[in-house]
Amino acid sequence: MNKVIEKSSALLREKYYYVKHKSGLDIYVFPKKMASTYALFGTRYGSVDSRFKKASDPDFIEVPAGIAHFLEHKMFENEDGVDTFARFAKTGAQANAYTSFGITAYLFSATERVYESLDILLDYVTHPYFTKETVDKEQGIIAQEIRMCEDNPGRALSFNLLKSMYSDHNIRIDIAGTVESIAQITPELLYSCYNTFYNLNNMALCVCGDVELESVLECADRNLKQAEPFDVISEAKPEKAEVNQKYCTCNMQVSMPMFAIGVKDVDISSDPTERMKKNAAISVISDMLFGKSSSFYNNMYDEGMISGSLDLWAEHNKSYSFITLSGEAQDPDSVYNRFLELIAKTKAEGLDREEFVRCKRVMYAGMVKSFDSTEEIANNFLGYVFDDGDILDFTDIMGNLDYDYTNELFKTMFRDEYYTLSTVYPIDKE
Repeated sequence: MNKVIEKSSALLREKYYYVKHKSGLDIYVFPKKMASTYALFGTRYGSVDSRFKKASDPDFIEVPAGIAHFLEHKMFENEDGVDTFARFAKTGAQANAYTSFGITAYLFSATERVYESLDILLDYVTHPYFTKETVDKEQGIIAQEIRMCEDNPGRALSFNLLKSMYSDHNIRIDIAGTVESIAQITPELLYSCYNTFYNLNNMALCVCGDVELESVLECADRNLKQAEPFDVISEAKPEKAEVNQKYCTCNMQVSMPMFAIGVKDVDISSDPTERMKKNAAISVISDMLFGKSSSFYNNMYDEGMISGSLDLWAEHNKSYSFITLSGEAQDPDSVYNRFLELIAKTKAEGLDREEFVRCKRVMYAGMVKSFDSTEEIANNFLGYVFDDGDILDFTDIMGNLDYDYTNELFKTMFRDEYYTLSTVYPIDKE
């Protein structure tokens, strides 16, 4: 008998069910009376996990950069030669997958025949099939993908920024790896990674939509065998607080210079509740200072210093933490100087209390609205679960976030030694 744990939020009028399945898999069912159902089957394994071992193993294994992404691609091939996407097409489901720095996830969206699609999802992700011939073929495909990405200015801007921020953390390495690194991948290495990280005890399933818990559990019973539990140790090198380098630039085929400013943070708590609180505060700070309603953005836009909007990226989890803002500008150095002036002025005066309240309300409203999408719920849910958090708890934390904590965090997080600037200039720039 599966023990069912129900968690709900009276304020949001949302709830989900959790079951630790006999196979070892964590199953979360988020019932929503909506037309589309979204299912996400993920593992705590991403591009940063390049050196690891099982707790019982004597030595660490070091694998080539990009292997998590490579493995994701290979999981869609089956020993019987039947294409996984063709299987989903028969049920009318739209399937996909993604690899991030810390997560690999397989998914589908469907409006009908949901449980048949769930059977397919649980089946193919738990049946790897790699041969030298198929690996060699995939190496050529992904190598071409990598070369295409190397010509992408936005991607170059982002990863140059991460390399400038971090000196040792694997987040500085492109998720797809390099042409040279993926050439080292073998079926044996893929099976080693799969057998370590795709253990059901290291995975989670989230199904959000017009579904019933018992029917989801029946799918799991049909498709999943009990997995032996074990601990995985993914080794992370110590990372210094200050940035690796203050400035990084390159020249590419762009019509206007591009810039990205990074604020690095290595003060990461081991307490997931504290991480969620800091995550909420970082998001509010980012929107207050650099969002579309901020004086920083609007003044520079009105003066013609920037073209279009600023893209904001704020992350805080148990592995890495930072804030970035990026966009296009004729003179990126002038934008960076305005950034420094803003930080100095805000430190002297403190964050604006009324603006804090407004931005917090906007962020909270956005989170509430995200519960109208089964896709957003499932993806956000998995992100919190894999950081030992909870989406409903995070919503409460955001609602209760206080000014003094946020203002103090701003003062400690924004320091000159934590800033870096990445730029991309047109090729003809002297």
